[in-house]
Order: sequence, then C-alpha cells, then structure tokens
Amino acid sequence: MGVMSRSPGASAGVSETLKSDIARGFGTASGTYETASRLQRFMGNTMLQKFEFRQSPAPDLTVLDLGCGTGWFTRKFADFEQIESLSGVDLSPGMLAQAREKGPAGISWIVGDAEHLPLPDRSIDVIFSNLMIQWCGDPGAVLRECRRILRPGGFLMVSTLLDGTLRELKDAWQAVDPDHQHVNRFETDLALQAKVRAELPGAVVENRAIRLSYDSPMALAGELRHLGAGFRGAGRRRVVTAPGRMRAMCKQYPREPDGTIMASYESAWVYWQKP
Repeated sequence: MGVMSRSPGASAGVSETLKSDIARGFGTASGTYETASRLQRFMGNTMLQKFEFRQSPAPDLTVLDLGCGTGWFTRKFADFEQIESLSGVDLSPGMLAQAREKGPAGISWIVGDAEHLPLPDRSIDVIFSNLMIQWCGDPGAVLRECRRILRPGGFLMVSTLLDGTLRELKDAWQAVDPDHQHVNRFETDLALQAKVRAELPGAVVENRAIRLSYDSPMALAGELRHLGAGFRGAGRRRVVTAPGRMRAMCKQYPREPDGTIMASYESAWVYWQKP
C-alpha cells in the first residue's frame, strides 16, 4: 500500500489516531495511486513471478492480498485459474472503495488491521503483501498474524523498504530545514532480519538497491503525494511547507548531468513457507 515508514524504535502498535491518519491519507490518494505506483509495481511483480514459479498444481488455493490498496495485484491474482478464493485486506476504506470499483466480482474486500487480522487460523494458502508492512507499528505482530492464518505448507511473500530509502531527499531537507523531519525513517536491514528470524524460521530475505529517475525533486514529491505516502512522523511541520523552503530544498538535491534527479529505494523481499 504505502511507501513511507514509521520511525524505528516506536512502541509496539501504532496509535489508533495515527492509523486513522494513515488510512485517511491513502484514501485521499486512492484516485491517483495507480498512476504513480512505479516502485510498487516493480516490487509486486518481483513477488508475482515467484508465485508463478512456485504455483502448486493443486487447485482451490485461498489467496490473501494483505495491504491490497486499490487492488492492482489482487486483480492480477484473479487471472489465475487455480485460485478458488481471493481476498484483499486494507486499512483504508477509501482504497477498498476503488478496489471494489475496479475489481471483478467474487473478490472479498475487507477493511482490517494487519496486526489484528479478522481471519481464522490456518485459513489461507498464499499471502501476498506488497510495501505495506513498513506502515505498521509492530512488523513482528504482522508476521505472527501471517504465520497464524497460513495453512501448513502455505507461502508468504512480503516486500518492504529499509534504511537508506530516499536518502537524497532526506539530505536535501536536512540541509535547509534541520530542525524538522520531512522523510520518515525506515528499519535497518539488521532489524528486519531479526524480526523475520524470530517469527518465520527459515525464511529467505532478498535485498536490492533500486534507483528511480525523476524530472525534478518536485516531481518526486508529487509522486509521493499521489501515492498518499506523505511523512506523518512526530517531527513534521504542522503547517504547509513554505514555497521558498521547498525551492531551497530543490537546489540542494543532487542533479544528474542531464538535469534529472535520482531517488534511492533500499528494497527487501521476505519469502517463507510454513512447515
């Protein structure tokens, strides 16, 4: 669903107020999300290829898209003949409204919190979760919930972002507005690895550095806004950022020889099959 992340070291469980803020932000962006989701599609397609490679010849698979957003990848799963039951869960009612409108009949759309899934034990064969877990206050709780609802032999695919993501944007803002945060922090690779080892013994974690090109820092900021992935940490400014400060940030952002900019995304995928 999202791109940005909570701050590491936050207490287990994000407050209901912040969860409502996250859901509202994504709901507001539900109409523009799919046009701006370059990174989301790359990350999700990487997992979808894993699913296609691993696909069991057994029919009647029960699949869950956890943090489904507008249902882009839920709709992809709907094309697989061996899937008997398909559900999408998201925190944002606004995103799910778009998903229902765009998706075919037969998909179950559920408003739900990934840390407390409204699903029974051992009820799902495949869980697909694309760029959602970084929005959660307790990623370990999400992994435990996934382990709980997976059937024996079930397969989990999770993608997320790590420390170092959007470092160019962070550095540019730090140079002109050091007393306020503008880019959320992301978990380190070591922190993610520790959570995965604790909850999913034997899971595989794959990492990759991704760099995307943008016409300007404003284009990057616009994409994040269209994704609903704005910064919501405690250190943010409570008023709209002044145009002069925004221009100063743009001047600090490193440019390529052709005048474009690059944004870095430290990406990770988690794959696990339940014994």
